[in-house]
Amino acid sequence: MIDIGANLTHDSFDHDRDAVLARARAAGVTRMIVTGASREHSPKALELARAHPGVLYATAGVHPHHAIEYTQECDAEMRALLAQPEVVAVGECGLDYFRDFAPRPAQRRAFERQLQIAADLAAHGAGKPLFLHQRDAHADFVAMLKNFAGRLGAAVVHCFTGNRDELFDCLDNDWHIGITGWLCDERRGLHLRELVKHIPANRLMIETDAPYLLPRTVKPAPSHRRNEPMYLAHIVEELARDRGEAVEATAAATTTTATAFFKLPEAHPAQR
Repeated sequence: MIDIGANLTHDSFDHDRDAVLARARAAGVTRMIVTGASREHSPKALELARAHPGVLYATAGVHPHHAIEYTQECDAEMRALLAQPEVVAVGECGLDYFRDFAPRPAQRRAFERQLQIAADLAAHGAGKPLFLHQRDAHADFVAMLKNFAGRLGAAVVHCFTGNRDELFDCLDNDWHIGITGWLCDERRGLHLRELVKHIPANRLMIETDAPYLLPRTVKPAPSHRRNEPMYLAHIVEELARDRGEAVEATAAATTTTATAFFKLPEAHPAQR
């Protein structure tokens, strides 16, 4: 399996990151995309990917929570990072009107700048997909992406938590969907149990968003709340059940989709 979104640069992993990777491997998670979501953590994601070639890959971007840090210098830093082969996607970028940790005009400016990077890369034949964040901002999010219609490559709406109309908007635009342990949250994720049946296999990918969103259905419940990539196996089991598929089929299909989306090399025999 491939975890397409793990915040492995988070300081909660500083004391046992190697053990976390070993547990992931034991659980069948052979490759992970390390999310870069700020000026501080995007370079760290690249460092991790370089330290674990063929196992970890990175993204480079600025999350809407950090939009005010998106200066001209930041833009240059992101472009330099995205020129590196270990960095396989633009983002995490997008809009978040739920938390509103950054002013909305600043969020839109930072998002537009990163969409421009993706368009520039595509125009020069070096296109990389978009790793997108959206919460309570669907209309503006879709409108901004449509402003770049025909100029971008593939895109994934990571950690999808929206409603049916939002899901079909995303699918109608040929965007991919990332499903996390939100699916396992009986308080706010029940609607996803039905919606995931409608996601075509070639548009569906899986992620933990570790250390966030520990699946609430893990039994026995851990003594901590830190999520980690090994729990991707649990998410796949829940997802397969909701889709009416064998776990092996869901795992294989999402791995195939992620490999193509991020343009990863085929897995070595030891990674299968």
